[in-house]
Amino acid sequence: MLTDIKSMNLAEISAYLTDNGFEKFRAKQVLSWIKQDAASFDEMTNLPAKLRDFLKENAYLAKAQIVRVQRSKIDATEKFLFELSDGEFVEGVLMRYHHGLSVCISTQVGCKMGCTFCATGKSGFSRSLTASEMIAQIRSAELHAGERISNVVLMGMGEPFDNYDNVIRFLRLVSSEDSLHIGMRHITISTCGIVPRMRDFADLELQCGLSVSLHAPDDRSRSRTMPINRRYPISQVIEACQYYIKKTNRRITFEYALISGENDSDDHAHRLAALLTGMLCHVNLIPVNNVTGAGYQKSTLKRQNAFVNILSAAGINATVRRTLGSDIDASCGQLKRNFMKGDV
Repeated sequence: MLTDIKSMNLAEISAYLTDNGFEKFRAKQVLSWIKQDAASFDEMTNLPAKLRDFLKENAYLAKAQIVRVQRSKIDATEKFLFELSDGEFVEGVLMRYHHGLSVCISTQVGCKMGCTFCATGKSGFSRSLTASEMIAQIRSAELHAGERISNVVLMGMGEPFDNYDNVIRFLRLVSSEDSLHIGMRHITISTCGIVPRMRDFADLELQCGLSVSLHAPDDRSRSRTMPINRRYPISQVIEACQYYIKKTNRRITFEYALISGENDSDDHAHRLAALLTGMLCHVNLIPVNNVTGAGYQKSTLKRQNAFVNILSAAGINATVRRTLGSDIDASCGQLKRNFMKGDV
């Protein structure tokens, strides 16, 4: 198996090279070329031919090459189709805000979770991404935009905590000087509620954001749209959230897709308020986006406002998320595997 050298930090590259008989100082040269976006080991011209040949035979430089771009006519949001080194495809989204550029990246090719309102799971699951492939998505977006990415959200294709080890490696690497040096406070991870990994993550006490896809205030409602709830019911998810808050003193964001006739009644709002009262949290209400075959309709503006008002009256901080990129299927739940040649 080839070594994923772009998922290594400087110390790991040094150990890898010295273990294979090369000088330790070569690691800084290799890392320098990686940070210059070298596409091949042949480009690393200050390395001796013997080392370049070794790397070509034993390692690889992961990529996430943009092969298609769709640009929203509404808000200039851009959706990317990335091709990975093995020919798999994932999607990502570049969003423009007054405070800078944010990119939504994928952590898996497809998804196993099967949420009924999400297009990603409907396209099946292939594999998890490496740390270097996550970083490559950010770097490709930066090169495309011509400016630095200031914020990163792991809310694209896949469930980050189903790819826990690679995601943690990504966080440590992308925030370091060995890589893009994006601060932890500018990174947010989204999870559908894999409780053991939520607790593991809390124990790390990292200063990045955590967003939990809740989408219902009770087990019966949540299990209809989110199969993961049958394994980790709401009570366990909330306990893990409280543990995270205690360990990190950071606010949690709860994502809640408002689906007409499914989870948007006054009763749902009151039950959600009771569930979250006293927690350090924010509720991000998302009018459900169109997903082919799901048959869901977004809540009316009147229902959205009523839901917000009930939560606010109970002391729960809640807002309706501004929808970006809806005309190019770049909004929440709309990313999918585009792996057919005709889609490229």
